Amino acid sequence: MFEKFLSTIGIGSMKVDTVVDQSKIAHGETLSGTIYIDGGQSNQVIESIKLEVLKRTEGHREDSDFDVTDVCIGKLLIDTVGSMKSKDTRMVPFELIPDDRWSSEESNVKLYLRTTVQILNAVDVQDEDEIVYIKDLD
Repeated sequence: MFEKFLSTIGIGSMKVDTVVDQSKIAHGETLSGTIYIDGGQSNQVIESIKLEVLKRTEGHREDSDFDVTDVCIGKLLIDTVGSMKSKDTRMVPFELIPDDRWSSEESNVKLYLRTTVQILNAVDVQDEDEIVYIKDLD
């Protein structure tokens, strides 16, 4: 019972690590990989897994109080995951198809893949990794 309480506030909860097959994706290729989920100290129910491709811009902007801005340009929702036993490991494969929004000529813009595991009655867990999209192979 105490382990379940700790998981609801994020202590001893599950962990997520998203591993892409290749961190550089060329135009016409698919971003694919595997989401590795390690169970926490108690059984938990995964409501869904959300993958988001973020275009992150760094630098001062006159219209914002923040120096970093994230814009979601791609999303995948996996909602058939279910329950996760304590100390269990689950692997969930995924594929995302890039589009023109992924490209940028600006040096202060980077792409990130954010994975959020949404857990019923507990703190969600996240992983975030940089990816590179190459529009032209010239």
